[in-house]
Amino acid sequence: MKTGIGKLLRNRFMIGILLSITFLQLGIWVRNFAVLMFVMEKTNGSALAVSLISVAEFAPIFFFSFIGGVWADRWKPKKTMVWCDIGSAISVAFVLLALLLGTWKVIFLATLVSSILSQFSQPSSMKLFKKHVPEDQLQSGMSMFQSVIAVFTLLGPVLGTLCYYQFGISVSIGLVSVCFLLSATVLSLLPADVNIDNMKHSNSIRTEMAQGLHYIKDRQILLILGTCFCFTGLGIGFIQPLGIFLITDRLGLPKEYLQWMLSLNGMGMILGGALTVVLSKFMQARSLLAVGLAVNALCMVISGLSTFMWLTLLAQFFIGMVTPGFQVAVQTLILKNTEQAYIGRVNGLLSPLFMGSMLITMSMSGWLKDQLSVMVMYLLAGAFFGVGLLITAPLFRKTTLAEAKGMNIL
Repeated sequence: MKTGIGKLLRNRFMIGILLSITFLQLGIWVRNFAVLMFVMEKTNGSALAVSLISVAEFAPIFFFSFIGGVWADRWKPKKTMVWCDIGSAISVAFVLLALLLGTWKVIFLATLVSSILSQFSQPSSMKLFKKHVPEDQLQSGMSMFQSVIAVFTLLGPVLGTLCYYQFGISVSIGLVSVCFLLSATVLSLLPADVNIDNMKHSNSIRTEMAQGLHYIKDRQILLILGTCFCFTGLGIGFIQPLGIFLITDRLGLPKEYLQWMLSLNGMGMILGGALTVVLSKFMQARSLLAVGLAVNALCMVISGLSTFMWLTLLAQFFIGMVTPGFQVAVQTLILKNTEQAYIGRVNGLLSPLFMGSMLITMSMSGWLKDQLSVMVMYLLAGAFFGVGLLITAPLFRKTTLAEAKGMNIL
């Protein structure tokens, strides 16, 4: 195990991509929370203004994810990532200039532009993973990648809020631009792009989108993952905005106790990220996926039924702990079962399935909670994760899938 991790840490690509994601996560979290606090102050806590931040952050996933995936399959991945980070830094610099000139509403542009560019950059990073990380180390590499994200999930809100209140919006936005530039600098030092596939690209974007759809349709394992994404997205959407009601309705505690639940969930993610790095040498990706789905389903049911603070916190901790393994398993299965030439389009199509499904039920969750109860909502979420677990059962029939399509589901 140590030898495997040691090899990864001697891999020039892994060092570069881990440094890059560290700078990006720092910039993203400072941007998100500095913008949130700034807009809250400027609008006296306007719910509409705050919601526009979320729109700027998530809308590009629907409108640009698949398009970004198509172009990621056409462009050189390293160059794409470098220019996307540079573009994000430039957009943030323009926002800083506008702030200095007194036009604060342009602050939404920083989030919107960098969110759009990330839809081109993210699938390119997966193409580089496929190229530069040996297949037997993909799962460990993705575990290290997700561990960095898990750390910032806990520390990011604190760092972003602290930066804003200590230095103000101008310095915070300036720091974001520097972080994107540092990421671009690190990525520029990665091994040069080469012709990593011999696929002849069509002049028609629509044709290449159709090719991506047919590619997924013809591969049962990708269809399974896509269907699983839909059900887990629907499940998370039921409860995503309702965490505070676990505290107030089920436990009868003040809303301020929500911070403890979120903190324990974040701590679970950090521990889970570290455990996933270790377990990746012993557990197959399909097993990590099944454990993640099963634990989520069970802990959501426990959270809904519990009237004890310690039990609710424990359930949320375990949800956080299995989240990195779940994410690593999904990305590993996609990378191992997708040809290099289609990685961008597969990622670009599967990602919106999860987000779109989540937003469908999230848009109804408040109304449904009033009609039913927070307990029923968490039970429904657990049930959807249970269905997701059942959907993945064919992944354990190795001969059916691997031999039929020549795929690797380990």
